[in-house]
Amino acid sequence: MAEQFVVRVPPELAASVDGLVSGGSFTSRSDAVRAGLELVVERERRAAIGRAIVAGYERVPQAGDDVAWAEALGSAMVAEEPW
Repeated sequence: MAEQFVVRVPPELAASVDGLVSGGSFTSRSDAVRAGLELVVERERRAAIGRAIVAGYERVPQAGDDVAWAEALGSAMVAEEPW
């Protein structure tokens, strides 16, 4: 079952949302708010993943050997291309 949120927004923001609805971008104010919340949640999820990746590299930094094989492999793949 869906949860109901009650929020207050400034008149300018409400007018902007109404413009999006009347312009056909969203079917209703609720649809617009739902889409906005989904974007915020996804942005925060991605930011958390990024922070976790950075923390991992800070705990275990890459060594020269870790990068050297990847560079060599990438160079070999490019050299094989029939440009």
